[in-house]
Amino acid sequence: MIQYETKMRYILPLLILLGCLIGCQQTKKSPVTTINPSTETTDTVIAQLLTDLHITPIHHASFIIQWKETTIFIDPVNAAAFNQHLDPDIILITDIHGDHMHIETLDSLHLEKTQLIAPQAVAEKLPAAYTDYLVVLNNGEKKEVGPVIVEGIPMYNLREEALQYHPKGRGNGYVLTLGSKKIYISGDTEDIPEMKALTDIDIAFVCMNQPWTMTVDRAIPAVMSFKPKLVYPYHYRGKEKDSDVVRFKNKLQQKNPEINVVLLDWYPNS
Repeated sequence: MIQYETKMRYILPLLILLGCLIGCQQTKKSPVTTINPSTETTDTVIAQLLTDLHITPIHHASFIIQWKETTIFIDPVNAAAFNQHLDPDIILITDIHGDHMHIETLDSLHLEKTQLIAPQAVAEKLPAAYTDYLVVLNNGEKKEVGPVIVEGIPMYNLREEALQYHPKGRGNGYVLTLGSKKIYISGDTEDIPEMKALTDIDIAFVCMNQPWTMTVDRAIPAVMSFKPKLVYPYHYRGKEKDSDVVRFKNKLQQKNPEINVVLLDWYPNS
């Protein structure tokens, strides 16, 4: 018995020590769950910006903003796609070109409760049947349309070789005030001073295709000038190198990680 107790006196501390060593090793090897702070922050910012907002891309320049009970169609082109959604309270048309103003799509919509907002150049090309729904809004003008404040923003080309595409004063970009949020829709434009001078923009839809609007490399400093919290590249089909929205996102967020970029599928059938 004495011999057994003597052995245990030495063995028991060894067993305790061995147990501690094994426990420490298991603790070190156990996986640790970490959260990427930048991803968490980005997701939180986007979720906050999109509270009460739903964005539906249709194609190219065409999309839908649903804000609470208000449905806004922007440059509706593609009757079948738009007729799958709620009837519009507001329609915004930016320019006279067929990828922005499309009479056949307008003819297919139920417009009984709609106000159609467009610059004078568009209004002059709309059939007389639209007179009752039409609100003419030109560059620099602002109107309250139901719960939404709509402001016409210039959109035009700067390069000499592109001036014929979008002359200054013809088309409208728009800034929408939806409650506490401000949304900028560029329309067809280059990096014009009026864009760079915008303030307090929460969400921006920015075009970037050549030769009609601006390149990715011109769009990046333009966006950095007015610092929206969230950017959707849209209207970007053009020369592949100049319409690389992934490159736009990566380069912009390298330069200013506080500007969030969301890439949507604006060309689902191509």
